[in-house]
Amino acid sequence: MNEILSFDDEAQAHSEIEAMGYHAMAFDFPAEENELHWHDFDSVLYVTGGELTVWVEGDDEPVTCQRGAKIVATAGTVHREKTPGYSAIIGFSVAPESLTQPINKPLPVAL
Repeated sequence: MNEILSFDDEAQAHSEIEAMGYHAMAFDFPAEENELHWHDFDSVLYVTGGELTVWVEGDDEPVTCQRGAKIVATAGTVHREKTPGYSAIIGFSVAPESLTQPINKPLPVAL
């Protein structure tokens, strides 16, 4: 996404998310491959298990992330993902209850 870093453990993930003033939630994602989309919030994703491959529009190659990868993403980044399943702690820049639906915003339809 905008930046791929690393982290050591879940405690570090929660500590960093709290320090950013973000809202932390843990998720288990099933196998999925989605289309290009974007989000209307900043986020930081800590992969805690499994594998996630991310393609960012404009980048030459996808990035495959496993446990210990930290993905920092700004609102509006156009990307798509493929995974056989993974778990993550995600820090949202907005309160989870205020997230607009759908979370994965589709790209505008070309005329």
